[in-house]
Amino acid sequence: MGIVHFVGAGPGAADLITLRGKSLLENADVVIYAGSLVSPNLLAYAKRGCEIHNSAEMTLDEVIDAIEAAVGMGKAVVRLHTGDPSLYGAIREQMDKLAALNIEYEICPGVSSFSAAAASLGAEYTLPGVTQTVILTRAAGKTPVPEGETVRALASHKATMVLFLSAGLLESVAHDLVAGGYMPHTPAAIVYKASWKEEKIVRCTVGTLAQSASGIGKTALICVGDFLGNGYELSRLYASGFSTEYRRAKE
Repeated sequence: MGIVHFVGAGPGAADLITLRGKSLLENADVVIYAGSLVSPNLLAYAKRGCEIHNSAEMTLDEVIDAIEAAVGMGKAVVRLHTGDPSLYGAIREQMDKLAALNIEYEICPGVSSFSAAAASLGAEYTLPGVTQTVILTRAAGKTPVPEGETVRALASHKATMVLFLSAGLLESVAHDLVAGGYMPHTPAAIVYKASWKEEKIVRCTVGTLAQSASGIGKTALICVGDFLGNGYELSRLYASGFSTEYRRAKE
């Protein structure tokens, strides 16, 4: 029996998949891709005759059944997930079922959409004198969040925050961000389909988040924090008066 590869497709643009992920995709006999999120342009890497399934139309058991059948015939299987599969990829439940069937699997990491969003914004999440922490989270919706991980609770840190799967909840998100500690004038941005041809960026503030969505309801990230502002300190790493193992400080 072969190994199933969970492959991170990257944030959207077909050339942002990793070299390893592209190679696995090119050599796969069967590809099961997250059709609601993965750009169909990536399927162009699949070889002629490759069997392709859209998991958006399948249940968990149907996905596992398709994998089991393919592996049983000695076929190479790629389970293609958006971004990095280990982040909101719902892969643990698949891996546990494969393990119960004694089917081996490996994970090929990918470029997450939060990285692509920063690139599109021309921003650095961790600025000296501003914040050295990035919080990746989501607002409670159909999937609840633990009590200590609500948007309001996490907002108390006033660190950089990137919210996944929350673009349809902007009013409550904005309210909880302010209630938790962000000032209404804190810079924010909505990045729709980062790296896709359809990419759209809306810059706003925490206080104007709900009014700035412009019809965006999903496949978007909400980025919040003073990293989007203008004030920060220069890095000590490149300061002339700072010594490193590679460079002595200059007087």
